[in-house]
Amino acid sequence: MQEIPFFRPAIDDKELNLIKKSLENPDLDMALLFENDIKNYFGSEFAISTNNGTAALHLALCALDIKRADKIICSVNSFPSIAEVIRHFDAEPIFVDIDEDSFNINPASFEKAIKENSSKKLKAAFITHVAGVSADMDAIYEISQKYGIKIIDDASRAAGALYNGKKIGSFKESVISCFQINPQFYKAIATAGFFVTNDEEINSRAKLIRSHAITSNPSKDGSLDYIYDIKEIGQRYDLNSICAAFAKVQFEKNSNFIKRRQEIAKIYDKELENCPFVKTPIPYKNHIYTQYIIKIDKNRDNFAKNLKEQGINVSLHYIPLHLLTYYKQKYAHKVNRYPTALKVYQQVLSLPIFAAMSDEEVYKVCEKVKFVAKNRF
Repeated sequence: MQEIPFFRPAIDDKELNLIKKSLENPDLDMALLFENDIKNYFGSEFAISTNNGTAALHLALCALDIKRADKIICSVNSFPSIAEVIRHFDAEPIFVDIDEDSFNINPASFEKAIKENSSKKLKAAFITHVAGVSADMDAIYEISQKYGIKIIDDASRAAGALYNGKKIGSFKESVISCFQINPQFYKAIATAGFFVTNDEEINSRAKLIRSHAITSNPSKDGSLDYIYDIKEIGQRYDLNSICAAFAKVQFEKNSNFIKRRQEIAKIYDKELENCPFVKTPIPYKNHIYTQYIIKIDKNRDNFAKNLKEQGINVSLHYIPLHLLTYYKQKYAHKVNRYPTALKVYQQVLSLPIFAAMSDEEVYKVCEKVKFVAKNRF
């Protein structure tokens, strides 16, 4: 039986050649070249690369000098890394319910959360852009400016996504925008994350903390360059040359990846349009489909199990954060605290979608989805 993975990277000689070049030229700063590509792509003043996407999120909060007992707003429908990096400061994640169709943070719920947690401790908000669909940023920016809340884009799965014709990551209203290379890849060949900002202080602080917060203090005559100092706690989030080479080429291919995923999504939309028990995602303008998330109206888990038995690997984006044991126990969240996220969670299922996916594989997924839907009862 042919098995179709949930994700498979699109790799060719370009990655191999640049990795080889980095191995043969150890003095070549591949991470810096990657950062220059990022700045040119987003039109940002600064780009800070990291060794993975979660590191980019954590480093962003480090650069903002988040402290114990601070509060950071985030969508309850986010990958666990968002709340995780907040808790590493012993800060509190303030969860917010979502829009039923886009799966993104609901602006009205966002404003309500700000009012309910109004204090000097409320510092910022992570705005997650789910599956390559941008959140309602006009409303988010208006609310954030009204209450003085800093916006950090969680664009881990939205590199290349547009809002009102502009790339997420190019809006000056967001103080930081965080991204990840190949976020769908569970067992990664190479990892990389990055964030962009136009704030010089954030850039300087992030680059200091990224490498143990080490500062060089050469001798007075300049003859000794091994003298160093540390004035605060740092991290080790530098991106190595091999991972930077891989990330650089993958990033260069991003536009082609988006185009191919949009082609796949059109096939899914057409083939599954009248499939019983299945609702395809709303085809938002500029949707880049880092995930293709369908809704199953009855017994999603059984549907997923049957697809697995047919050789189709699927996934779930996401389990609401308040249902996860740590957060449920830590903050005594009730199951129905975020009703829209709970309803969506009980229905959503992500189908395979990746640039290296052939049309044959796409139609095979459609065939199996329709087979399972037809024979489920």
